[in-house]
Amino acid sequence: MAHDVAALLAAARMHADASARVPKALIVPHAGYVYSGATAARAYACLTPGRQTIRRVVLLGPVHRVPVRGLALPGVEAFATPLGAIEVDPVAVAAISGLRQVLVSPAAHALEHSLEVQLPLLQAVLDDFKLVPLAVGDATPAEVAEVLEALWGGAETLIVISSDLSHFLPYHAAQAADGATVQRILDLNSSLTQQQACGATPVNGLLLAARRHRLQPQLLELCNSGDTAGDRARVVGYAALAFREGSNDVQ
Repeated sequence: MAHDVAALLAAARMHADASARVPKALIVPHAGYVYSGATAARAYACLTPGRQTIRRVVLLGPVHRVPVRGLALPGVEAFATPLGAIEVDPVAVAAISGLRQVLVSPAAHALEHSLEVQLPLLQAVLDDFKLVPLAVGDATPAEVAEVLEALWGGAETLIVISSDLSHFLPYHAAQAADGATVQRILDLNSSLTQQQACGATPVNGLLLAARRHRLQPQLLELCNSGDTAGDRARVVGYAALAFREGSNDVQ
């Protein structure tokens, strides 16, 4: 896996703007690497200048198997990947544990891929960091944004939202639908539906917080599984976006 992740990031860095600010937040897809890994890597390659600065990653992804009301912590001390263990941040967990929409649900995390697929990429681009993993179920944008606000921090904190776009549309229909969805994201329109993005709930919360903090969104890559490793009859859409504080000018 380390070789595959390194290859994805090496290819993505060829497109990265070395003069751009390190993003405060990312939206990345969560399919298998053969499908969406190159797209996700375009976002993670932007983190290279922040390798030694980012010390906390707040990672939100939608639940696919176990329904929950709110945002679920896993109730564990660390996540293990083929590249090693990542400690769950106990200080951050304590900071949000009193919020009514935050719960502990090991079951919500046990078979959930939307978070874990991101971890090897994070391990490859960052040095030592701690994780705040949240599996997001039924919640409002305001409830998600409240959690993000509690953990916002400064340059040491990165927010990552894991989401694919449309599911199982024909190729050209997906291109049109996903293009419209990306435009809504770029407009910071926090009213996406689950049909537009499986991670619409955490995405909407990020967009609400992004408006408050005046983050500037940038589309890095947009494609679907018909462009990578699938047929074009029924595709899944993928986008990588970066959100930066202030302008996108040189620091």
